[in-house]
Amino acid sequence: MMNDEVLTVFNDQQQRIGTASRREVHEKGYWHEAFHCWLVSRENDTDYIYFQIRSEQKQDYPGALDITAAGHSLHTETVQNGVREIQEELGVNISFDELLPLDVFKYEVSQPHYIDKEFAHVFLYHSSHPLSAFTLQQEEVSGLVKTPFSDFYELWLGNQTELIIKGITNQKEPIHRTAHKSEFAPHPEAYYETIITLISQQLHSVEKA
Repeated sequence: MMNDEVLTVFNDQQQRIGTASRREVHEKGYWHEAFHCWLVSRENDTDYIYFQIRSEQKQDYPGALDITAAGHSLHTETVQNGVREIQEELGVNISFDELLPLDVFKYEVSQPHYIDKEFAHVFLYHSSHPLSAFTLQQEEVSGLVKTPFSDFYELWLGNQTELIIKGITNQKEPIHRTAHKSEFAPHPEAYYETIITLISQQLHSVEKA
């Protein structure tokens, strides 16, 4: 059971202070570590960013557009083991040294029965995989979609109110529709703004290189 997974618990200075079950971590609001990986690609001079569509069966934010691949670090794992989340959720093998570290974001979301306080280790991966290369984890991910990064940037940092997403369902059927800001998982606005700014800087430095 996912709620029985054991996580390392930290104080707010990111020093280890013990372990607790995932359920307890979220009930009591203990600090823990997570792995976030955003996939981008460049096609015909356009940068794209990828989102997973969370499964409708998920306890939290079912059906929401979310980070391409993400998960909690178990107490037996280091952040480097986070690449297993990419393998499990998206079905592609990527090694840790292919990832570009963006930030460790101190992340806090409180809801009535759920407190999420995590040190999110955020990475960027430049993908050259075609959509057909991904095999999505049925119980976790219902689709994988992409949109031009400039549109995602404008959605969170500009005046755009919607974007076009294209991709595949976990049955490999095509997705092509509009999406609104309200459909994204409710991460703190500061998280989106920080990460999008950092990704933008990386994409511009690649263009100049």
